[in-house]
Amino acid sequence: RWNTQNVAQRLELTGWVRNLWDGRVEAVFEGAADRVESVLKWCKKGDPPASVEEVHVKWEDATGEYVGFSIAY
Repeated sequence: RWNTQNVAQRLELTGWVRNLWDGRVEAVFEGAADRVESVLKWCKKGDPPASVEEVHVKWEDATGEYVGFSIAY
């Protein structure tokens, strides 16, 4: 999840990313729509040696509750 965090921070997004018990990854990204689109585009291919099968996106209104971007455990 370090690479996701680095990309999100570079795009000045807030939120978090975490691994789920079944091998999936869950993330919340908040920021300008074009920057969120950029991180989603990156998520669809991932960083080697990642193997991305599919990406599900659920858009919601930003709440502004996040400060920075972190890896959740």
